[in-house]
Amino acid sequence: MSGPTKTMAVLTFAALVLTTAYTVALGSSGWLWFGWVVLGVVTIGMAASDSASPPTPRPRPPAGAGPAHP
Repeated sequence: MSGPTKTMAVLTFAALVLTTAYTVALGSSGWLWFGWVVLGVVTIGMAASDSASPPTPRPRPPAGAGPAHP
């Protein structure tokens, strides 16, 4: 996981804690939970795209390698 993805995961967890604390103290807010769900989906998407990086291309052989062409 890259740095930005880790930061996003920490922010998502902090938002969950704050949303839960708000719900306990002042009552439930549908928009707050909807926002947290959207944030969670974006975080999962970032983590998925981070882990699906394309394979690195094979290096080219040196110019003098291989069979000689007449």
